Amino acid sequence: MKQIRLFSGLFTVGFWTLASRILGFLREILLAAYIGPGPVMDAFVAAFRLPNMFRRFFAEGAFNAAFVPMFSKRLEAGENAQKFAQDAFNLLAVAVLALVGLAMVFMPALVWLTAEGFYGDARFDLAVDYGYVVFPYILFMSLAALFSGVLNATGRFAAAAAAPVLLNIFACTALILGSISGGEVIRWLVTVIPLAGVAQLALVWVATEKAGVRIRFGLPSLNPEMQTLVRIAIPAALAMGVTQVNLVVGQLVASKTEKAVSWLFAADRLYQLPLGVVGIAVGIVLLPDLSRRLRANDKDGARNALSRAGEFTLLLTIPSTVAFVIIPNPLVSVLFERGHFTAADTAATALAVTIYGLGLPAFMLQKLLQPLFFARENTRSPFHYAVVAMIVNAVLAFGLYPLVGWIAPAIAASVAGWAMVLLLAVGARQMGEEARFDARFKHRAWRIVAASLGMGAVLYAAIHLFGWTLEMSGWRYLALLVLIKIAAATYFFLGHLFGAFEVSEFRKALRRS
Repeated sequence: MKQIRLFSGLFTVGFWTLASRILGFLREILLAAYIGPGPVMDAFVAAFRLPNMFRRFFAEGAFNAAFVPMFSKRLEAGENAQKFAQDAFNLLAVAVLALVGLAMVFMPALVWLTAEGFYGDARFDLAVDYGYVVFPYILFMSLAALFSGVLNATGRFAAAAAAPVLLNIFACTALILGSISGGEVIRWLVTVIPLAGVAQLALVWVATEKAGVRIRFGLPSLNPEMQTLVRIAIPAALAMGVTQVNLVVGQLVASKTEKAVSWLFAADRLYQLPLGVVGIAVGIVLLPDLSRRLRANDKDGARNALSRAGEFTLLLTIPSTVAFVIIPNPLVSVLFERGHFTAADTAATALAVTIYGLGLPAFMLQKLLQPLFFARENTRSPFHYAVVAMIVNAVLAFGLYPLVGWIAPAIAASVAGWAMVLLLAVGARQMGEEARFDARFKHRAWRIVAASLGMGAVLYAAIHLFGWTLEMSGWRYLALLVLIKIAAATYFFLGHLFGAFEVSEFRKALRRS
């Protein structure tokens, strides 16, 4: 029953995250079509990345890693979890308000630090201008992350997982209305982002009230519990935000080449689709589950939860990697190539998709392994690993740029991702049997790989026999859909045949979700 409950949570979060990612992908398609790679899109990407980068530190990083285990333990033990959440809310609100104030004063410096290559051309002033508008988004998202943490700890995943859908609904609507009105499309987009943040915060706040946890604005108090939270949260923030830091380093390098920031952003959006659905779902559901089991000294249960989450991770990660390596050009061409997005942009973006695809399993495995440390309130080890990974990323990004040009950040990010996984795996081996995968996982893992490779062979053959259909105007969308369906059918047929998974497990989980 606990196993089905875990899968149910994964499917619930995965479903809403998939909906958010699909709408987010539509947002990027509209952005590429209406604006296209160039100075305006480069500037928007740099500006929008600023609140997103800090969100990883103040919200998803610090509070999913530090707040959730501490809140879960107090909730399980009946130790006034609501007061703990209230104190954390007050402290977070003041900290993020201070951050927003500083950013408003030093916005030009922030843009220069993260996109130094823009300095001296139109992209710099545009990025600063957009940054002033979109940066307050972090306040609403950080507070929403705390409410989401409360909901996740109480086993109510739907509202927290559905909240990000609102951003993409607002953004897509703004892009379409901006295009129809004949106005400046980018202005519509940047203006609506903080409004979407307010809507997201309202959704999870109301859901938390319905869950029986009442939180209101108040004066912060740095009591012993909050001091402990801060002590745990600071290294956790960096450990969880390593991907964003690496992206910013990559942006800093790519900003030296016009359009490169846009190409890498488009590629990032594509590989983030499976990463968001699986990686975020695993991280959100696994962390509170592990925290509860470890508090109850249920080592067998903790190992089972880790192994089942591992199976879920591999289930979609490996075939996605194979697809990104074999058919990057058709994916990018059909999804992005229209309007201001040209064939040359497709070729460049597809190259980045292939390289990011090779790093996708590493990015996924980080989401799986980090909760092992965070559930034990050990954020220092992942912090140290993150520092090593960031150094690897920076050295490769700057070092390879003179040799391979703008694609260096993608190579660096993938290699750094694997370095982080290696360090996490070595560190986890010291935790005991509960931090190791069980026999069933080992039995199924290589079968998932075999099924994925079989799917890849079918994809390779199909693209060589029928690839011309992907170039037919008006038919290429249907052709790509058919290609994806063939790949999915092949994968699940081979997976079931090889014993990589049992279809009945997913049926039960879907019914519960």
